[in-house]
Amino acid sequence: MDLKEIQNLIKFVAKSGASEVKLEMDDVKITIKTGSDERETTILQQMPMQAAPQMQQPVQQQPQAPQQESQPTGGEEKAAGKEDEGYITIKSPIIGTFYRKPSPDKDAFVEVGDSVKVGDVLCVIEAMKLFNEIESEVSGKIVKVLVDDSSPVEFDQPLFLVDPS
Repeated sequence: MDLKEIQNLIKFVAKSGASEVKLEMDDVKITIKTGSDERETTILQQMPMQAAPQMQQPVQQQPQAPQQESQPTGGEEKAAGKEDEGYITIKSPIIGTFYRKPSPDKDAFVEVGDSVKVGDVLCVIEAMKLFNEIESEVSGKIVKVLVDDSSPVEFDQPLFLVDPS
């Protein structure tokens, strides 16, 4: 088994999501372990006539969002405590890039002063090449846009202030 075949095996195991794979052949014994917290795969290759060489090959993994202790949401939610003015904060349900317009040559979905009702599209957030429409879960008037167009947003980041009256 040559190095190219071992590298292909590492890639296959990393994509499969398996935590450990053992492969034994006539003159080669390979164990591939992937740790959930580690960002590398360790290979042990033992041959009868040679000392066991140890190689470490990094596994490319997508960074994961930090775990939030707040309760999960299915979309925008009311702020835990209403702000002094009584506005409702609409927050980002996902991590991605915030866009106020459906395309560069179109008008913004909403502007400050616009009235919105439940189900109206407020913006889109691009995540992993998918454009997710963010709909209002409250009725009212847009008081403030809290994020600049084409800027990155985090999960639960405030996007809009809405006056429900």
